Amino acid sequence: MEERIKALAAQLESDAGAVNSKAELSEFWQKYLGKAGCVAELMKGLRDVPKEQRPIMGKTINQFKVQAEQRYQALEAEIARIELEKSNKSEEVDITMPAVRRPMGALHPITLVKNQIIDVFAGMGFEIYEGPEIEDDDHNFTRLNVPKNHPARDMQDTFYVAENIVLRTQTSGGQIRVMDRQKPPIKVLVPGRVFRSDSDATHSPMFHQMEGLVVDKGITLCDLQGMLDKFVQALFGAEVRTRLRPSYFPFTEPSVEVDVSCFECGGKGCPLCKGTGWIEILGSGMVHHKVLENCGIDPKEYSGFAFGIGIERIAMLKYGINNIGLMFENDLRFLKQFKD
Repeated sequence: MEERIKALAAQLESDAGAVNSKAELSEFWQKYLGKAGCVAELMKGLRDVPKEQRPIMGKTINQFKVQAEQRYQALEAEIARIELEKSNKSEEVDITMPAVRRPMGALHPITLVKNQIIDVFAGMGFEIYEGPEIEDDDHNFTRLNVPKNHPARDMQDTFYVAENIVLRTQTSGGQIRVMDRQKPPIKVLVPGRVFRSDSDATHSPMFHQMEGLVVDKGITLCDLQGMLDKFVQALFGAEVRTRLRPSYFPFTEPSVEVDVSCFECGGKGCPLCKGTGWIEILGSGMVHHKVLENCGIDPKEYSGFAFGIGIERIAMLKYGINNIGLMFENDLRFLKQFKD
């Protein structure tokens, strides 16, 4: 057995010289110091040694075990040093090299226009309210003077989640929620996403609206036009004017479409305004007395106006975008053109 231990000691040194990685170090441990390794086998072999020689052989085996452990520890330290050097080398930074310049991002055109609109109306004293995108039929239609059999429901192309639950077709439901919790005077903006089953170059199944509502004593259509004048001048230029055209919305009476004088040609006529000198931008009107009554507000004492702005429409006009789909395709070539 003594000769065997000497041979193993020589083999150990030879194997140690071939260890260059953690995997090879693990194999070295298993071969010499593992549960089924050489040291364990030598300890088992002691039972075959005469009793009087066992103490000497046991001491020799322990000396070999210590040798193997010390060699293993030295190898472990050396491999750790090599690994650290490799890691440090791979993470070296040449501080003389020019820095990598990363382009700055920009806000989405919808976000830009939304913020601009909010800034204009916040300056007029409007508060901001955001209602739920999944709305009940009562708030989205019925209390806005659109009963079950009303033909205006067909205009909305509604997505139904359940029998009386819809993806809101307009942010107008927010004005009902505001009037339920707050009595006049009221001055509020309701921005958010809305959903309709409609899709072409100027329409999207999901788009953004901003509802405006003012309710107080003595509010008239003149107040609406004066406020909208200030709004369009802030967005499109000081020379822009508005005009009101009769229209129909079930929740306003009278209802009007609002046009702006073309900011591209100054009203002379161009492709943008289709030669008319005017561009339609939003719908509005005086809040219907039934809508006020539905919210517990006396229409004999209070009046108000409401307006709905399509944010994508304003963005398309302001930035000359000819297809609404471009704003939802996440194409960086398109998006990087917009700076606040």
